[in-house]
Amino acid sequence: MSTKPPPPSLTERRKAATQLDIAHAAAELFATLGPEATTAEEIARRAGVALRTFYRYFRSKQDAVGPLLTVGADEWRALLAETPPGTALGPALRDAVEQALATPDPLATEALLRTRGLLRAAADDPALRAVWYRVNQESEELLVPVIARLTDDRRDPLDVRLVAAAATDAIRIALEIWSGTEAATEGPGSPADLAVHCLRRLLGGTVTAEDEDDAAQRH
Repeated sequence: MSTKPPPPSLTERRKAATQLDIAHAAAELFATLGPEATTAEEIARRAGVALRTFYRYFRSKQDAVGPLLTVGADEWRALLAETPPGTALGPALRDAVEQALATPDPLATEALLRTRGLLRAAADDPALRAVWYRVNQESEELLVPVIARLTDDRRDPLDVRLVAAAATDAIRIALEIWSGTEAATEGPGSPADLAVHCLRRLLGGTVTAEDEDDAAQRH
């Protein structure tokens, strides 16, 4: 019997699409006008929805960017979830990070640049930073079972938590550092380049050559 969740209904898909439209509008306005000068009314107008629709989905203007940030986190976890169990953990994490932050087309480049603008806007807005940290925390929690599955549940739960935290923070820190520079979306100093460097440093002894040897023996 399949354990996959049922596909979202048409109503759920429409709701998610509306939320993402609002998130895009909020991110654009925050990046161009700044959070303080941006109002919920302006975000709703840019998204083409009524103000009451905005507040049906979001408590505040800063909350509106949540779905946009969540999409990126979901894509990164999905890439890792597709990795066969028993794969060497270090390479699996690096490959997923590089793929998640790659910019093979203009849409991917635009998405990263939008994140840069949003993080720059969050620098002086505690409420916007809180949304960023909340999304990362939620992503870390959702990553734990993905890591456990990848390791065939052979690792200590504490190690699994540490790996999930390190992987999440590697991407978060890389994007934060990159947002404060004018580096391109690819090459040295790019999010993918920085994230892989952060991953190596943060994982330290948590993911070692022993993991790769163990994976090789199982295959």
